[in-house]
Amino acid sequence: MNRPQFQSNQAEELARAFCEQGVEYLFLGKSGAILLGYPGTTQDVDVFPARSPDNGRRMVTALRKIGFDIGPELERDIIASRDFVQIKSGPFDVDLVFAPDGISSFQEAASRGLTVGLFRVANLRDIIASKRASGRQKDLIELPLLESFRQEYEKRNAQPLRSSAEISRNRTKERTD
Repeated sequence: MNRPQFQSNQAEELARAFCEQGVEYLFLGKSGAILLGYPGTTQDVDVFPARSPDNGRRMVTALRKIGFDIGPELERDIIASRDFVQIKSGPFDVDLVFAPDGISSFQEAASRGLTVGLFRVANLRDIIASKRASGRQKDLIELPLLESFRQEYEKRNAQPLRSSAEISRNRTKERTD
């Protein structure tokens, strides 16, 4: 069955459900780049979740609340943080990438991640590093376009991408001043 292309309202629904359940995650891959304004299309939502059984259980609850049919085997894979879990049993396709190529840990990526509205998105540099490290032909073809978009994105924002951790530190500093 041919699934519809990724739509930002799918990411909104997922982000809200994850927020309500306290799921630690970042949007990754092409869907993450699209949420930052990249003019591309993709078939699924790529999510980089933190690895922990508790985070996995929260994710299962969130996914079920928005209409995903998570059976026992899929639930076990999510809670166990299997490296790659593909979910096609819901209103849209979601890939959970617990061990993305080119990114050493969730904590490091989260420290560089961005908050854009209600979205937690991996830094474009991490998205690009992951695509480069995957070595997949479809990702390698996309790299020059993503690099060009990253340069324009950073130029438009007049600085390299700031992480959520930097923004949080600045907010804390402003409150204490």
